[in-house]
Amino acid sequence: MQKENKNKKLNTSMAILPISSIASALNVHQRTLRIYDSEGILCPKRTDKNRRNYSLDDLEKAKLILFLTRNLALNLAGVKIILAMLEKNKIKPADYLPFVEKIAKDAGIDTTAQKNNIEKTSKRGRKPKAVK
Repeated sequence: MQKENKNKKLNTSMAILPISSIASALNVHQRTLRIYDSEGILCPKRTDKNRRNYSLDDLEKAKLILFLTRNLALNLAGVKIILAMLEKNKIKPADYLPFVEKIAKDAGIDTTAQKNNIEKTSKRGRKPKAVK
């Protein structure tokens, strides 16, 4: 019996994680994941009670979305285009992030440019702190 279990691969497309677990793992608000769902870029499977259940593949996709929006300062339209290209090229979700990081590096988007993008995007929509 143990030999059979060793040969089985983990089904990463099985929806098993609720939105709270994914949000916590990614350190984002659940509303962020709901926006990704409404925009059609991260659409988890639904339960009979219409609750979102995420798979490990969804988690990898969400990591990529956060990398693209935070580090590369892409908007959701740009994210949609990149996701479509990855799926068209039949790249596995587990390989999304390393693949895009390599392309960014090849395109001359180094860590300094990424840090600048993070700094710019982290200030959007925030009110300046009051000086005491």
